[in-house]
Amino acid sequence: MDFNLSQVVRAVAGAVPTREALVHRETRLTYAQFLARTDRLASALGERGLGSHRDRSELRGWESGQDHLAVYLHNCPEYLESMIGAYAARVAPFNVNYRYVAEELRYLLADSGARAIVFHSAFAPTLQAIRADLPDLQVLLQVRDESANELLPGAEWYEDALASAPAFVPLEVSADDLYILYTGGTTGMPKGVLWRQGDIYPAALGGRKISTGDEYPSLDAIIENALEGGTRVLPSAPFMHGAAHWMAINAFGNGNTIVLPDRASTFDAADVCATIEREKVNIMLIVGDAFGRPLLDEIDRAPHDLSSLMLIVSGGAALSAPVKGSLLQRLPGMAIMDGLGSSETGQQASQVSGAGGPVSTGTFNPGKGMAIVSEDLSRVLGTGTDELGWLAQEGRVPLGYLGDEQKTARTFPTIDGIRYSVPGDRARVNADGLLELHGRDSVTINSGGEKIFAEEVEAALAHHPAVYDVIVTGRDSPRWGQEVVAIVQLRDGFTVGSAELLDVCELHIARYKFPKEILFVDHVVRSPAGKSDYRWAKSVVNSGSAD
Repeated sequence: MDFNLSQVVRAVAGAVPTREALVHRETRLTYAQFLARTDRLASALGERGLGSHRDRSELRGWESGQDHLAVYLHNCPEYLESMIGAYAARVAPFNVNYRYVAEELRYLLADSGARAIVFHSAFAPTLQAIRADLPDLQVLLQVRDESANELLPGAEWYEDALASAPAFVPLEVSADDLYILYTGGTTGMPKGVLWRQGDIYPAALGGRKISTGDEYPSLDAIIENALEGGTRVLPSAPFMHGAAHWMAINAFGNGNTIVLPDRASTFDAADVCATIEREKVNIMLIVGDAFGRPLLDEIDRAPHDLSSLMLIVSGGAALSAPVKGSLLQRLPGMAIMDGLGSSETGQQASQVSGAGGPVSTGTFNPGKGMAIVSEDLSRVLGTGTDELGWLAQEGRVPLGYLGDEQKTARTFPTIDGIRYSVPGDRARVNADGLLELHGRDSVTINSGGEKIFAEEVEAALAHHPAVYDVIVTGRDSPRWGQEVVAIVQLRDGFTVGSAELLDVCELHIARYKFPKEILFVDHVVRSPAGKSDYRWAKSVVNSGSAD
């Protein structure tokens, strides 16, 4: 049975109305209160003419028949209210990278065809700079924040819109209604991935039983599971990154409580630790080393009671073995789960590590529907083959990319009558049945005829204790075609040369994969979600400077 996401939240709220759903600073919303606010937003959107206009059966995979709502916010209760409220109104919300400059924001809002936007006051000047270029953008709901920026002309205060909305009459929502997730655009222009809500729910948003991996057969089964909920989860990454709001929507479906750190605009390890201690958080989401290293530094800097923490989930970027091992050493009562997935596949694989056990990077236990397909996309590769293929997913996969027929056809091929999602990661499954992830093809470096994956060179360099952060990319070379260049940020107080870093590489990768040059910078630039910014890295290696 397929479900609409607002349908799931409504059922859980009816079962556990007095349980805390969402905590942020002084705001503490029960499930009943959260649902009431999302219903008021749904009513406000419908009153302004937004909704669904064409049935899914009339549309092709890259087309949408719904109005789109841009969510241009830092992490806050209004972010999740906007998503669930939009789903209830049969409007398709989508994520906006709040670090975009005006030109990037213009592209995203035009590409998406957004008719409405919910935005923090801090972003009002950027939005105002491009407002005249977006005639389709008619509904503007502004959320107050510390910036104290005035209300944009033609906009309404978010809270005023909710307060004045008429009573909401729940619509007959559909599992065919869209979930839209825009890719980060770190290697190219952002693209809107279109999912049926009925597919993304089991693929990534909690629609499978944790114990068996089987999909929930009914709303009654979802409710029965949610009655046992109450786990307190903290997504520390921005909701505009899929992994973070995936965890939040998972929490709603399981009847758990979402706790947000006080500081929402950046990862503040001290604030995160204080929030875990104060709210007795059980599960936390981080994004690889970009969050793991500052967390380690804070644990070593000041005493925190983190004994409530049972699990750290890392997704969206690699959590290196040294950082993973150090976290488990500091917090031996918990486990760490590496999650593997993407905007185009949902959750695909995982790896769980505990204190005292082995730790590694880049190997995972495959999940349901995960597959490896051949380089020419003609066949599925079996377990234990030496042939390197493409990481793929079958079954619950997206419909396509918004407005892009050609990219949809390339990324979602049909092999032997089965439709797959193949977003571009190179991988194989070894004889032990473990997935070996080699890296994203778009950032693969072809040097002297050899393919070198940036991620494996980054993982090798990360083993040196002086390395705080690292990004590896390619640079044009008259001799090799491309050559490997590493950009390294050292830990405070450490001094180390290129030769010492290459010595540690020798323990983990073949010599032909070694960086031809290592550039040292004060700060490695990543996205707000902790992902590698390869466009920035390219500009650094081509100029030889981080300036």
